[in-house]
Amino acid sequence: MSERASLAVGAPAHGGRWRGVIVLVAALAMIALCTRLGVWQLDRAAQKNALQASLDQRSSQPALDTGALARSAEDAAAQHFRRAIVHGRWLGERTVFLDNRQMDGKVGFFVVTPLALEGTRAAVLVQRGWVGRDFTDRAALPKVVTPAGVVSVAGVVAPAPSRLFEFAESASGAIRQNLAIPSFARESGLDLLPLSLVQHDLAGASPDGLLRHWPAPASDVQKHYAYAVQWFAIAAAIASLYVWHRLIRPRRR
Repeated sequence: MSERASLAVGAPAHGGRWRGVIVLVAALAMIALCTRLGVWQLDRAAQKNALQASLDQRSSQPALDTGALARSAEDAAAQHFRRAIVHGRWLGERTVFLDNRQMDGKVGFFVVTPLALEGTRAAVLVQRGWVGRDFTDRAALPKVVTPAGVVSVAGVVAPAPSRLFEFAESASGAIRQNLAIPSFARESGLDLLPLSLVQHDLAGASPDGLLRHWPAPASDVQKHYAYAVQWFAIAAAIASLYVWHRLIRPRRR
């Protein structure tokens, strides 16, 4: 057989081996990727379980009063998720409506109002609850009952309200997408504490029409386990398909 004929006969086998190598590498890469994503979901679940344990531990501690609220960011982090009952006067003219916030499956505003703490010069941002909005007039502000005089507010210490994506920072106005405590303190001239309160209903308090069905921070841990199972199942399926098509099926021919 001539040299040219020998090369022609060996070319398909050589190309087939390379295709096999490429398929093997691609299958291993996909299996590794899916497995890594599954492990990442398990890590997220572990983090939220740890968060829930911290929530349970801190919620069992005595409620903080007005004078015990942290004055520094470092101390505030140690108070997150602790219960608090404070007294002060609402600064209703400084109320901010955070847009595109959901509660019970509906979109509206989170109402945030500073509370001037009684007996101090400081104030704290209170995430008071959720209220619907007028979608026919997006500039219309909902009517919110804001009691005058000294009020008692019960809630849980939290960081600043969660941030949503926005194309441009909104520096002023009652309707905003986000609210950062330091920038709002400079804008308003208030001595704001480096934390907020997520208000809960207090027995005997006058109704204000706001919903406070706040979701627990770690309430969605089960979804991470479900995602992990899906990723591991995909990795197992890829491995099974490779073994069947590349190893078992050819031997049955």
